[in-house]
Amino acid sequence: MPLTPMDSELFGAMFAHPEVAALYTDHAHLHRLLEVEVALARAQARLGVIPQASAEAISALVSDFEPDMARLSAGLLQDGVPIPALLAQLRPALPPAAREHLHYGATSQDIVDTAFVLGARRALAVLRRVLLDVGDQLAGLGRSHATTLMPGRTHAQHALPTTFGLKAAGWLSPLTRHLERLSELEGRLYAVSFGGAAGTLAALGQRGLDVAQALADGLSLSVPPTPWHTQRDTVLELSAWLTGVCTSLGKLAQDVILLSQSEVGEVFEGGGGGGSSTMPQKQNPITAELIVAAAGTAAGLLAAAARSGVQEHERGTHGWQVEWLVVPQLLGLTGAALGHTVRLLSGLDVRAGRMAQNVAASNGLMLAEALSFALAQVMPRAEAQQLVRSAARHAAGGEGHLVALVRDRLGARGADIDWSTVTEAHTLGVSADLIQRALDHHAHVRASAFPQPPSHQEIP
Repeated sequence: MPLTPMDSELFGAMFAHPEVAALYTDHAHLHRLLEVEVALARAQARLGVIPQASAEAISALVSDFEPDMARLSAGLLQDGVPIPALLAQLRPALPPAAREHLHYGATSQDIVDTAFVLGARRALAVLRRVLLDVGDQLAGLGRSHATTLMPGRTHAQHALPTTFGLKAAGWLSPLTRHLERLSELEGRLYAVSFGGAAGTLAALGQRGLDVAQALADGLSLSVPPTPWHTQRDTVLELSAWLTGVCTSLGKLAQDVILLSQSEVGEVFEGGGGGGSSTMPQKQNPITAELIVAAAGTAAGLLAAAARSGVQEHERGTHGWQVEWLVVPQLLGLTGAALGHTVRLLSGLDVRAGRMAQNVAASNGLMLAEALSFALAQVMPRAEAQQLVRSAARHAAGGEGHLVALVRDRLGARGADIDWSTVTEAHTLGVSADLIQRALDHHAHVRASAFPQPPSHQEIP
């Protein structure tokens, strides 16, 4: 196995989304670095800081520049950042008058951080699109299974009846909130990094802020109040958002794994799941397992991202490099988790019949709360709870249905109770309303992401 599985030809599809992975190759990264250098030269030329001819020469050179990767790698190892070695290859190919205007007034971190923002913006565009796809799939499940009865489980035990539609709505709601958080995050993250050697832009005199704004305009970014060389809060916010998405997807996938256990059998991955080399009967929930693995790994990477934010004075010593190790992996893992979730939901085998069987097999035990409230109409609530608790022990032992056992114990006192309402289908509370609220929230957020949102139908 390679050192980084997500970069592997063999393992890559398991741990990275292909569109995100394509954004984080060496050549893609170098292209973004050059993109920022060109944008800087053009911005300074527009302001008259450098000659227009110099900006044109820099743009022309970069358009077909092929870096010497071996020299870049050696320079990176020596300097700790790729910019000096990159400039050393670019400058000799420029006209002498333009050489001093390349990278004028900037520092290496300005270029690297701004290129990082450009890469993150493109990756997040992919993640937003796939996240919306997942939301649409879950909304469809919520709508179509709004009345599909199943056991609700707390502490891994049967609790009260619920519907699979409400479970899907519960998977959907946090993802909708993540879309809202992403919009908030982007307003802070998509900012140019431009502070010069020590964050004062001293090399540009009084034109520093003008150049920063022009550079930001050229790249469709904003200008933060102060340079953020050692202000890494937005990088941490991005890392936390990515981890949050993975965690929410991991919860969904963990539920699928539990629901697909042989003893439960309520949900299965499409296509029969993964096979075993020796046990032909196995249908392993491999796709769900990959999502859970991504969530667990992301949580560990987030801890490293948080520690990397503790940086020294105006330029850090090591936290920056930790970000290089962590954030691209988080982007790749989140893309993988989203892609796997699309695949999981696309073929999800929801077995409503087995859900109904599991409800029936509980012998009415999930009606214990409803029975306690019904009995409280004819006796003190404490006495009602004690009667139901005693009957529940016998129902659990296979001696009969809980409602029948309670009715036998009540005798004539149960004549005023409407027993037809003490059924699983009558104890769903406001489940339908809750599902609709989740669908409406998703539709509203989706409409803000696309001018023409998909049509929305009420649940039955």
